[in-house]
Amino acid sequence: MIFANGKLLPDSERKTVIQGLEQQINATRIGPSLHPETVIAAVDALGKRLAGGEFHSLLAQFLPAGVSLEELLPLLRREAIEAKLAAELGPDPFGHKSFSETTAHVLPLGALFHIAPGNMPGLPVYTVLEGLLTGNINLVKLPRSDKGLSLAAFRLLVEQEPRLAPYIYAFDLPSGEEVDITFLASLADGLVTWGGEGAIRAARRLAPAGAKLIEWGHRLSFAYVSGYRDKDQELSALASHIVETNQRLCSSCQVIFLDTEHREEGETFCQTFLPYLEKAAARRPGLAPGAQATLSGHTALLERIVEGTAEKETLFRGKGCSLIFRPDRELELSPMEGNVLVKLLPQGELLPTLRRQKGRLQTAGLLCSPEKREALIALLSRAGVTRITRAGTMSAAFPGEAHDGEYPLRRYVRIVDAEF
Repeated sequence: MIFANGKLLPDSERKTVIQGLEQQINATRIGPSLHPETVIAAVDALGKRLAGGEFHSLLAQFLPAGVSLEELLPLLRREAIEAKLAAELGPDPFGHKSFSETTAHVLPLGALFHIAPGNMPGLPVYTVLEGLLTGNINLVKLPRSDKGLSLAAFRLLVEQEPRLAPYIYAFDLPSGEEVDITFLASLADGLVTWGGEGAIRAARRLAPAGAKLIEWGHRLSFAYVSGYRDKDQELSALASHIVETNQRLCSSCQVIFLDTEHREEGETFCQTFLPYLEKAAARRPGLAPGAQATLSGHTALLERIVEGTAEKETLFRGKGCSLIFRPDRELELSPMEGNVLVKLLPQGELLPTLRRQKGRLQTAGLLCSPEKREALIALLSRAGVTRITRAGTMSAAFPGEAHDGEYPLRRYVRIVDAEF
């Protein structure tokens, strides 16, 4: 299925739609600008309908078991969207700034081609909303895992506000459809890509000369434990976060770093934390709780045996989860699915260790006593971390937050200086 001209269409019409896109984009750009208020009113209205339960049966068709969009509801409110615009583009986002001889105008880039991610339900919709808020026309390559959620959301948004129809085109395109993908990229003033290094390399090849490449690449996140404010609550919250995200988000905890250099303290932590992780894993939805975690853990163990590194680590195996205590101090991807790496990282080595992953750091879930928090936030910030939260909110969405250390809306606009 595709979404074009405000309608859901069969894929058989894709070629026809794509062939007429350049003309439609030009016609839209010549016409009246899309005002942020038009987008805000539509999103706020839909958010209220979602909060009222109107779309629960629809969402149930598309969302994986145990996944809810409830935490996104605060971001769909008018107040949150207006605050985002003001924080990222100033109190008068598209106002004019006059200088002695020229006037500066803030305008959309034009057309954005989003190569949308599939690691979290709803992300294709979110990236398009950012494009709409900045007045851009949005062309979207949907991820294979989307299963119709984004198409349904775009349809509801345009039904709510028909003026948005010429600003959203979404295609359920396999990556093998290189001709169509290349053509969509050729129409773009900005190419927005979410994904790993391979996806970013592919996007760079696609981006036409002169187009702005906007990369939201994969990031690594971790927990740092240097004491506790409320040990039971914080360990329980961290375990829930690990299991609920399956460690598949950029903000998911891959490694638990301990502020110590003593191995016995690391082993004691693993023995203490494993019951919390098992309890969270037992709540995992599905017919076979923990089955995927067990498979992932066993696969990772076999790989390490082949590599000859398994003998250097200690495995704390639980029901549907595990902790893998390793002697090195590097931040890396975990086996995921409830299989977590634990490593020692005293404060004195924190900055040089994390700097080896510069450009890939995102969230640190900080567990510490209240008197340490300010100093540790400063240290983690200097090391390159862009987001510091408490144990259970590493993947929570907060109104007004930046994305990987940047305000995205600033990347979706351009400045035109005009002399009158």
